[in-house]
Amino acid sequence: MSTTRTIKTSSGEAIALDGDLLAVLEALYREVAVRRELEHSFEDVSKEIAHIVDQLSPEELKQYLTESLFLNSVSYENQKLEAWVKKLG
Repeated sequence: MSTTRTIKTSSGEAIALDGDLLAVLEALYREVAVRRELEHSFEDVSKEIAHIVDQLSPEELKQYLTESLFLNSVSYENQKLEAWVKKLG
């Protein structure tokens, strides 16, 4: 039986690496936005992302990058469709 590997945010919050990108994003949000009461910079977010990425194996990086690109492509497509619908209306 395999156990789910965990990594930690800068403050020590555990993140289960079970393939769920949204769980990683939620932990990132709590670590940066919530802890800083929405007073954070691009650099703050970038540093925390780097901290998280540095803990991932090459296989995990590939898995999470693939999921991230898929999620972003869907978001991009939705934005394009929304702009197209607004243009028609």
